[in-house]
Amino acid sequence: MMRNYRWLVVVIVVLALVSAVILLAMPGEKSASNGTGDRVVVIYLLGAIEEESGGMSLSGGGITPRYVEKQLEQAEEDGKIKAAVLRVNSPGGSVAASQQIAAYIEAFSKPLVISMGDMAASGGYYISAPAEGIVAQPGTLTGSIGVISQVMDMGGLYEKMGIKVETIKSGRYKDMLSSELTGEERELMQALSDDIYDQFVSDVAAGREMDEKKVRELATGQLFTGTQALKLGLVDRLGGIDEAVKWAGELAGVEDPEKFEFPPPSFLEQVSGLGVKAAILAERATTPPEIQILNYLQQQIQSLPRVALE
Repeated sequence: MMRNYRWLVVVIVVLALVSAVILLAMPGEKSASNGTGDRVVVIYLLGAIEEESGGMSLSGGGITPRYVEKQLEQAEEDGKIKAAVLRVNSPGGSVAASQQIAAYIEAFSKPLVISMGDMAASGGYYISAPAEGIVAQPGTLTGSIGVISQVMDMGGLYEKMGIKVETIKSGRYKDMLSSELTGEERELMQALSDDIYDQFVSDVAAGREMDEKKVRELATGQLFTGTQALKLGLVDRLGGIDEAVKWAGELAGVEDPEKFEFPPPSFLEQVSGLGVKAAILAERATTPPEIQILNYLQQQIQSLPRVALE
């Protein structure tokens, strides 16, 4: 068994090295525009909203505050860039990360328009609300203004696996997420969820310049199509990226802006990311399946409670 794991590690390392060689041999990609005119930069925000990126892709995957901050800083510092379009395709995610990204968008000094993809829901809508304008496709799924919390009771599974957990705590509620919630604990979790919900509603109302009462009426967690969202005042126009770029240019006083994208990460950045991810995968490959299951269960317990905008 362990011999198979070792062979798998060798294969992973070889693939990583081959990938690095291929990346080195590839010609460097150029940005979407080499012109000298006024530009509107398009920045793609794809995936779940989280504090740190994960996954095994070179780009890391997901939308993080650090990534958005760096992209917007680049746009601020480039004198040729007069406005920005954020292409948002996200089902939502972390509460605090969504709030931080929304703050960066609100603080951006140049005109900024959101272009919604297949989905810009919950946290995806949260980060869109502060923009000067929102453009969605008729079939975009958006809205889903609400908060969800999930508490996992692992007691039955532990019992079947013969695992006994002994808890030593200091603090009345420190272990309240390690088993089925009591009535009092459920009230505490509900109060926490309600508080975050109120923040969500308030921030959407401020960003969209809507009456908070109206936003609260829409904040049922329901998804809306782009067409429905337009009628409800949650988006401003229907269209795609080109429509958003044109509108951003108009807001910046640019009649015929060039659509521009930042160059992809450098070769060294990509290889660095690949090396770290390959090492993680190699470690997983050498861990016996039963230990992987226990590690996963432990991570699930440690990550609770999961309160999210999704």
